[in-house]
Amino acid sequence: MIARLRGIIEAIDGASCVVDVGGVGYLVFASTRTLASLPMAAAASLLIETQVREDAIALYGFASGAERDWFRLLVTVQGVGARVALALLSALSPDQLIAAIATADKTALTRTPGVGPKLAIRILTELRDKAGAMPGGGSMPQSLAPAGNGILADALSALLNLGYRKAEAEAALAGAVQTHGDDAALDILIRAGLKALAK
Repeated sequence: MIARLRGIIEAIDGASCVVDVGGVGYLVFASTRTLASLPMAAAASLLIETQVREDAIALYGFASGAERDWFRLLVTVQGVGARVALALLSALSPDQLIAAIATADKTALTRTPGVGPKLAIRILTELRDKAGAMPGGGSMPQSLAPAGNGILADALSALLNLGYRKAEAEAALAGAVQTHGDDAALDILIRAGLKALAK
């Protein structure tokens, strides 16, 4: 199995790229996020997930380990094939996926081509308990939780006391801080967090 490719990026289109490794061109499917990060006609390295089927061998490339890990998790959901998983990773970053799943944000998932309401609900249901263990999940991103920010801790405590789960509350507050800033007042953070959790 191929786990990583390092070579010259020969071509990039909407859904794939060609990586020249020692004169052999490998067709690698990737998210638009990964493709946008690749330097044309220059050396690059991609993490690879190899899928072997009866009729084909397909290579899927990722710029980060977090994206690859999410791809592996997404394809475990019935109805999510490799192409849909890449579409989800094109529409949402790993952190945004964690937030969407933690807050049961079906709308964020259904914006992805190929993901209807029923599939979105299946993704939210099956991955709800796994998202917190994924890269970027399980704790507030450091940039959003400076050590001295007692207001953020108080807001989190308030949401937990209202019965919300820690992962849900943290994801909602992460969005609130991005919208209102690190110095937002406690009541603003709580209101914004509750609004996000009510979606």
